[in-house]
Order: sequence, then structure tokens, then C-alpha cells
Amino acid sequence: MTEPSTTRAGADPEPAPDSARAASAARRGPVVAALMLAMGLAALDGTIVSTAVPQIVGDLGGLSVFSWLFSGYLLAVTVTLPVYGKLSDTFGRKPVLIAGTVLFLIGSVLCAAAWNMASLIAFRVVQGLGGGALQGTVQTIAADLYPLKERPKIQARLSSVWAASSIAGPAIGGLLAGYADWRWIFLINLPVGLVALWLIARHLVEPVRTAPRTGIRIDWAGALAIFATGAVLVTALVQGGVAWPWLSAPSLGLLGGAAVLAALTVVIERRAAEPIIPGWVWRRRTIAAVNLALGALGLLMVAPTVFLPTYAQSVLGLGPIAAGFVLSSWTLSWPITAALSNRVYTRIGFRLTAILGISGALLLLLAFPFLPFPGEPWQPALLMLLLGGSLGLFQLPLIVGVQSTVPYEERGTTTASVLFCRQVGQSIGAALFGAIANGVLAARLGADTDLDQLAHSLAATDETRRAVDAAVDWVYLGAAGAAALALLALLTLAPRRFPVLQEEGQGLDG
Repeated sequence: MTEPSTTRAGADPEPAPDSARAASAARRGPVVAALMLAMGLAALDGTIVSTAVPQIVGDLGGLSVFSWLFSGYLLAVTVTLPVYGKLSDTFGRKPVLIAGTVLFLIGSVLCAAAWNMASLIAFRVVQGLGGGALQGTVQTIAADLYPLKERPKIQARLSSVWAASSIAGPAIGGLLAGYADWRWIFLINLPVGLVALWLIARHLVEPVRTAPRTGIRIDWAGALAIFATGAVLVTALVQGGVAWPWLSAPSLGLLGGAAVLAALTVVIERRAAEPIIPGWVWRRRTIAAVNLALGALGLLMVAPTVFLPTYAQSVLGLGPIAAGFVLSSWTLSWPITAALSNRVYTRIGFRLTAILGISGALLLLLAFPFLPFPGEPWQPALLMLLLGGSLGLFQLPLIVGVQSTVPYEERGTTTASVLFCRQVGQSIGAALFGAIANGVLAARLGADTDLDQLAHSLAATDETRRAVDAAVDWVYLGAAGAAALALLALLTLAPRRFPVLQEEGQGLDG
């Protein structure tokens, strides 16, 4: 299957009118509120739980496996994204979003009732199974509701949800864990989720399909194969270098098993009548380029989100709250430039706008190792502010652009493939950059030293501070390499103009 054709050569025109825009302007407000609440459930999850880990471990035990509170959730979200994308294209967005929200809330109630760490981890996986529907379907509905020129507005609102969550999550989690009980960090999801469900059920009106499909066959074998492949791969990436050495039998066995399962998945999907991940996702240059570019984005995002707080505390001597503000500076500029990006891509096109954004990010990541030692907190905060602005100009045009190249019945699958690649990139980045940082620290401080140990030892010597500084510098250089890969994907694979479907009576110069 080839790229959809455009009706205006050399331009990124406005997308064709599709039946996805059945919701009237009067109903948009409540639906957008529901989408922001649903996205808030997913966005708050990681940040609100992380601050309560000491209380959870103190109550339930299981210190050696508590990292699976996050890894299990991430695993479930990642491997279900393609499945939910296909289901939303087949059965509609509304039932998938409602089912995902209900499953997320059930998982939240079960987490609040957990009796030991093993049960809490299992119930976090249940939460993640619902979280995959929240992340993918919300983004797809946002594209359905708005025409091309207005999509940055809703996408910026969704980005602002993530920005607010990165600041509010730790504060809410700390307050609930410190003054109430850690179980409330899960129960607080209930009122938010129930309001979102009510708004979705009442106000989200989906289109009547012009050609209803009969005899739909769900590719359960493909879904199971994708789930198994993702589970084995993410387990290898998360646990490698932590639970066992990278070159040990468990790591090599899991990575080899993931490769075998990936090959089996390809075979199953090629034979399926309705594959979960259709071949056209990778045969179309635009979608393939965006998938690779946003996979690289997921990889590079690990550098600041995981390593900058440790740098701010160990090298700059800041407390946890102040270190969080250094990191959160990029969440302020990201949604702003995302909201304004349409003023750029309507003039120069999606590809060139994204190239400008990732080029700026590349330069900023390369600048980090040149910060003075120990330096002042405003210096990395300024870099992060500029980095967020660059990435807002990079990510949103690609998401909006690729969603606009496909019709309604392919948009869920396309959006899910993009988010899936970004999630896999984050998993790879956590493993890769963790190995780089620990390698630098081991070379400078001794073979038994790693970043996790130093992150909990803020009374660092000058030698330790310099070692952490060097380790994070190398991580940022690795992130710059990921930015270079994203730039290469856009330059070599992405067409000069995205083949956007045209909307009647409107056009987009560029």
C-alpha cells in the first residue's frame, strides 16, 4: 500500500473532511474537558506514585522489586498501544476509551487494596492495561475533533496536562503519603475518572460509518504475539544491568527471545486478515519516518527526566524540590511552542518545522557538557527551558502531520504506532543511558559504584560530584546522538511535503 495521494502538489494541504468530526462545536468543550481529565489520569500516575515509594515499601515490604511498580505499568501501556489503536479504528474511539478508563479505575481500586508488594505490582499492570487505551485513544480523538489548523490548540492543552502533572504530581503524592495514607494516591483517581466517563458517555458523539463493516475478525494471535514480544523486550531492557549483568544468561536469553518473538509476530501479522500492526505503517515513508523520529525522541527524553534530578542534587547541591523545578522548566516552554507551531508549519510545512525543532534540541544537548562545574542552577534550567521549546516545535508538527495523512479508519492505528515507538524509545534509553552513566562512574570511582547508590547519598565528596558531572555529560552526549538520529530520519525518509488529505474549501500554503 502506498502513500495516500495529495490534491495539491508541493504543499501540506488541509486534510479531507472525514466523518470523524461529527461532534459539534457546542459539544467540543465537555469532550475536551473529558480528554484532559483522562489524560491527567495517565500523566499523574508516575509522578504521584514515585513520591510515595518509601511509605509503600515501609508498609508492604518488597524493596528489592519495587521498581516493578513503574516497570510493570510501563510494560502494560507499551504493549497494548497498538492493540487499542487497531480496536479504535475497528469499533470506534468511544467504546475503547470508556473500556480503558474503567479498566484503569478498577486497577486503581485494586492497587489501593493491595496486601503485599507482589499484589500491588500485579494491580499496577492492570492499571497499565487501561492506561494504554487512555494515552492512544485520547490523542486520536483530539485529531478527530479538530481540523488541521486548530489541532495545535487541543494538543497544547494535552501537553499542558503533562506539564501540570510533572509539578503537581510529586506535591500531591507527598501530601497524601505524609498526612493521609499512600493508598489514597490510587483512590484519588476515582472521582477524576468518573467525571471523565460521564462527560465521554454524554457528550462524545461518534460518526455513523458510511460503509459499516461486517464480519470483522480480530487478530487475537497478533495481539498476543505483540504483547509477548513487548513484555520480553521491556523486561530485558528494564532489568538488564539492574537485576543481572547485561552479558549474563538472563539478559542474553531475554533479548534472544524477544528477537524470536518479533520474527514470529511479523509472520503472524503478514498472514492476518486484519493485522494489529498493518504493513502499511512501515511501508509509507511519512509514517515510518515519524515513527523513527519519535522513537528517537523517547530515547533522548530519558536524559533530562531520569538523570537531571540526580545532577541537580549531587553536583549543584540542591534539595529534591529545587531539583524538580530545574527539570520542570522544560514543561513550561514545551506546550507554548507546541501551541504556536501551527504558525510555522502552515508556512514552511511539517517536515521543515520538525527539522528546525530537533536541530535546536541537538545543539542544546551538545551544550550541556560545556556547563561550568559546579555551576549555578539557572544554567541547566535555562537549557531545559530552551530544550522544551525546541521539542514542542519538533513533536507536535509530526503528530499532527502524520495524523492528517490518513483517513479516520486508519488514524487510531497510526497514532498508536507513533506512541508505541516513543514508549519503546524510552525503555531503550533508560537501559542504554543507565549503562553509560554507571560505566563512567565505575571507571572514576570504582567497579561497584552506580548512579542509584549516589542518588541516595547527597553528602557527596568533590570527587563524587565530578564523577556524577562527567556521567551526566556523557548521557547528554548520548541524547544528542538520539537527536541526530531523529534528524537523519527526517532528512532521509520523510517526504519534503507530507501527503496530507485535503479538506474541501480549505488549503494550507507551504
